[in-house]
Amino acid sequence: MTIDIPLMLSFLAAATVLTVIPGTDTALMLRSVAVGGRRAAAQTGLGIIIGLLIWGLVVSLGLGAVLKASELAYEGVKWAGAAYLTYLGVLFLFRPCEAMAQAEGAAKSISGSAGQFLRKGFLTNMLNPKIGVFYITFLPQFVPSGASVAAYSLFLALIHCAMTVLWFVVLTAAALPLSHLLKKPATVKVLDRITGCLFIAFGLRLALSRAD
Repeated sequence: MTIDIPLMLSFLAAATVLTVIPGTDTALMLRSVAVGGRRAAAQTGLGIIIGLLIWGLVVSLGLGAVLKASELAYEGVKWAGAAYLTYLGVLFLFRPCEAMAQAEGAAKSISGSAGQFLRKGFLTNMLNPKIGVFYITFLPQFVPSGASVAAYSLFLALIHCAMTVLWFVVLTAAALPLSHLLKKPATVKVLDRITGCLFIAFGLRLALSRAD
């Protein structure tokens, strides 16, 4: 596989900015660190990465173009994603702390609900058609001349996943020193309500978005 170094450096710079810009993934990761520490963050991050990998595969196979070409397909995924984000937002906003019960029972709660963190991370990505459209429109710009667009786009998607993992590691490491404060019930309630407002806002933004 031929790699155009200047083009790759441009991709890395653009992808870095896009990765660290606060969004649903960052909000979900910070909330997971707050209520469950490193293990919950790892489960959430794994779910998000699996979602990104699937989107990368879908786009590389050409199926992602359906989202861009078909308004019905895009609208279906979009409204499902908007509804899911809004549902999570309402849950966080009006029923804070339920995922962990209380701070003193966090360890038991997290071990029993690890799959919930993974599922939330996964669904947050898979029900966001903007990721598929983003991959379709963004990745081909960095494919070298003569290279297979499908194969190289998948290669770039894998790099983006690796960068996301690195960002999650940094984010988790930065938040863990504050975990003793973040795990206090009163703090978790405030954080959940902030997260709820953000998710409702993200859901509304997704609902009002267009494929182009």
